[in-house]
Amino acid sequence: MVKKTKEEWKIYKNVFDRFTVKTIFKLITQGYFEGLTSPYKIGKESNIYLAKKQKEKVIVKIYRLESCNFNKMYDYIKTDPRYMKLKKQRRKVIFSWVQREYRNLLKAREKINVPTPHAFSNNIIVMEMIGKYEPAPQLKDVIPENIEEFFEKTVGSVKKLLELGLVHGDLSEFNILNYMDLPFFIDFSQTTEKKDPRAKELLERDCKNLARFFKKSGIKTKKEEILKKILE
Repeated sequence: MVKKTKEEWKIYKNVFDRFTVKTIFKLITQGYFEGLTSPYKIGKESNIYLAKKQKEKVIVKIYRLESCNFNKMYDYIKTDPRYMKLKKQRRKVIFSWVQREYRNLLKAREKINVPTPHAFSNNIIVMEMIGKYEPAPQLKDVIPENIEEFFEKTVGSVKKLLELGLVHGDLSEFNILNYMDLPFFIDFSQTTEKKDPRAKELLERDCKNLARFFKKSGIKTKKEEILKKILE
């Protein structure tokens, strides 16, 4: 790992337990990246880092083993038909959560714009960085020039996801990147199959979040209208 100053890393120190460091070096040895270069973002359950891979940058997302809310994770994953036999044990839940994000990204990329997942191991997932030199901005920070076109493409992506049998489940302006005025969906750990008993509830919540944001950005829309477009 590239060494950073104590000040730069101190708010991230709860991530680097011995087990996680071993997993990082395992992924480095396997050639998925050469070393972490800088901390990028603190998430609700994970920390995100930029890493170097030859001349490119990749994203390394590390789920916190001790301080993440694994009870909440379990509540979301236990109804996913793929994980209904999962036992409520901290590490098993976290590792399955990471695996699920990897699997969801692999499937989603068949039809929509998402980061390509490169690898996962234990509590770490490595994926493509969307952006040329730096990570693309979240939709909340950079509004596209043609907001109507962006809105239609976003709704279209939700519809395509559903055609693949998936519901994002945590979609908002925080989990959509604006790269070259195209929507890229991120954060797929909460994404579930549409056979999940909670899928309808999660889809409606995604539509509600989209309606709230795009309405604020000048698009005349409602949750019900978005839902109709997706289901028709």
